[in-house]
Amino acid sequence: MNDAIFSQIDFGPLKEFLDEDNVTDISYSNGGQIHLKTLDKGVYRIERPEINNALMEKLAFQCSNVMGKSFNMAHPFLDAESAELRLNFIHDSIATNGISCTIRKTPAKIRLNKEKLLSEQYVTENLHDFLMTCVEGHCNIIVSGETGSGKTELVKYLASHTKENEKIITIEDTLELHLDKIFPHRDIVAVKTNNIASYTDVLVTCMRQNPKWILLSEVRSAEAVMAVRNSISSGHNIISTIHSDRALNIPMRLYSLLENNIDIEQFLTSIHRYVQLGIHVKGYMSKELGRFQREIIEVVEFYVDENNKACSNIIFKKRLDGTFTFHNPSRYLREYLGVQGVELDPHLFVANDEIGTDEDIAKEEEAMTKASTENIESL
Repeated sequence: MNDAIFSQIDFGPLKEFLDEDNVTDISYSNGGQIHLKTLDKGVYRIERPEINNALMEKLAFQCSNVMGKSFNMAHPFLDAESAELRLNFIHDSIATNGISCTIRKTPAKIRLNKEKLLSEQYVTENLHDFLMTCVEGHCNIIVSGETGSGKTELVKYLASHTKENEKIITIEDTLELHLDKIFPHRDIVAVKTNNIASYTDVLVTCMRQNPKWILLSEVRSAEAVMAVRNSISSGHNIISTIHSDRALNIPMRLYSLLENNIDIEQFLTSIHRYVQLGIHVKGYMSKELGRFQREIIEVVEFYVDENNKACSNIIFKKRLDGTFTFHNPSRYLREYLGVQGVELDPHLFVANDEIGTDEDIAKEEEAMTKASTENIESL
């Protein structure tokens, strides 16, 4: 949607929440229920009688009119998007308990910085510096997590540490990164896919633009998976996001999105060969901290060994009891970074040179579960 036209829409009492930086999402449903999602409190309900079905219907029709679209029983869904807002409406002929609307704020700013990350216990300092080193060394990185966990914000932060002279192309189906506006002096091309320009079409063109980095929006389709694989296998560096329950499962999650019968071993080997890091972020209401907490809970290195076997090394994991497990990066990652002119201490996290496989972590979690069970039984 044209931003100039979008700015003319009357949001009424909703504008209070649109102007508040702490609010990230607004949800309206069920004939008057309003839920906010904020950076510090997570999701909670508020009471605003003046925000009702009539107001939301008026807002929907304003959006549909300026977009030249219909919003009625025959066309019960409406999406509206500006540079920093994304709206989705469901007509009351489908949402039987009244019109439904969600508003996602995507501001052209980077909310994260090192001081904030450390003070809010988002990441440890040594892990933060390790990730910055990996960005400097052009590692391909995929960030996983649930909806609202802060994947996009982390991608923006990582991208902000790429070198000034490195060209970036962002490919998104919904605009959220806004790196071209955050860094107007840099060589950044922001591309939006649609029903005419698919991921495949856009990617082919982007390759000819000679980017150093390609930032793909959330991987949620077979086409996006192939875009990721084609990008990294052609020598370009990527940072992207995906829904997954943990970083270790990112390669398998990518495979599950495919719609054809690609050989699983061959596919997973290619992902382990070209994607260096998986990062899992989590957002939850912390009783200990008394606020909504977002944090990195797992960092995994992917590599292929000398026997062409796909392997994983769990560099960092937050345990169920809140303690951390660290393992050193493998020689494969150190060699990759070395080729990029970046040195990595072989004893970065622990005194020995051991790496942490999934079996190591599984044993630790099994021991923790057993200890917890024994404690309960002793009571």
